[in-house]
Amino acid sequence: MSWTRTWAVMAKEFGQLRRDRLTYAMILILPIVQLLLFGYAINGDPRRLETAVLVQDHGAMSRSILTAMENSQYFDITLMARTTGELDEALARGDVKFALTIPADFSRRVVRGDGAQILVEADATDPAATSGALAALASLPQQALSRDLSRIAPDRAATHAPFEVVIHRRYNPEGQTAYNIVPGLLAIILSMTLVMMTALGMARERERGTMESLLSTPVLPLEVMAGKLVPYVGVGLLQSVVILVMARVLFGVPMMGGWMALGLGLTLFIIGSLALGFLISTVARTQLQAMQMSFFYMMPSILLSGFMFPFSGMPGWAQAIGTAIPVTHFLRIVRGALLKGVGLAEAAPSLFALVVFCIVVTALAMTRYRTTLD
Repeated sequence: MSWTRTWAVMAKEFGQLRRDRLTYAMILILPIVQLLLFGYAINGDPRRLETAVLVQDHGAMSRSILTAMENSQYFDITLMARTTGELDEALARGDVKFALTIPADFSRRVVRGDGAQILVEADATDPAATSGALAALASLPQQALSRDLSRIAPDRAATHAPFEVVIHRRYNPEGQTAYNIVPGLLAIILSMTLVMMTALGMARERERGTMESLLSTPVLPLEVMAGKLVPYVGVGLLQSVVILVMARVLFGVPMMGGWMALGLGLTLFIIGSLALGFLISTVARTQLQAMQMSFFYMMPSILLSGFMFPFSGMPGWAQAIGTAIPVTHFLRIVRGALLKGVGLAEAAPSLFALVVFCIVVTALAMTRYRTTLD
């Protein structure tokens, strides 16, 4: 064995790696990104969760309960509702995670010891996001009114709980994790297959030289792009049908309706994913680079979209990144449609975000496509 020849081969490989700047950048950036995401962005016990309240008893005891809930650091009162319908709409749209109702006769029942109750409704579509807050409610009856009762009814201040917290887990009463994970897999699987297949397919065409040969024909570049991407739309729709059928048959995921919102969101998400894969293919020079860039997109899509970890538990900067990812909005549409039965009106913010993503990525893909392939 000649160390001189071995060293020559090593020098050649290092030189080739240095010339492949994209791969070199991925090698350095990916570990840093993973470390930052897992170290700072992932939080399995979210705090300061959005809460809507409907207070029908405006006494001192109601104010004590609201103060105690906010002091627990799990609840952040963001909406003072006037009707139960307003609470339901806020939960359906996903604006809040909890809805608290304090009835009109609450203070009178507490003073009389007549079985006072408050109602806490939780958006249980993601059980992991609300489990910590629901557990914190167990100590609320003993602590929230301790000062009020010591002044009004000192004989009952420490004997028994002055009221009961009735918890209603909306949309997922049994807390089934599959109801949250399985619908989310629709977004992840479509992203992995459509983005990667498109990026790799176009990069393979470029490596083999068949793309340039095709463009030399009278077919316009826009016609080439449409002809290559439209078949993948059919692939995405077929995958969606298979996943939804298996979710219902194997895991019993409820299908509450919302088919208009789901169908429109699915179409926009497929188009946006294909356009993103096409954009990646115009940047990547080889199939290896296309795969690396696709993986670089998939990692934050899985970690920051709310698929694996609660979105509300992430810091502000991580939520900002997650909001820019289309998977985040499609997850909200899928879970809202299947578990809540939301319509187009409730899903409008997420649908609008997908429309913007499709327009921006398609425009970038067309611009880059024309400058790299002429």
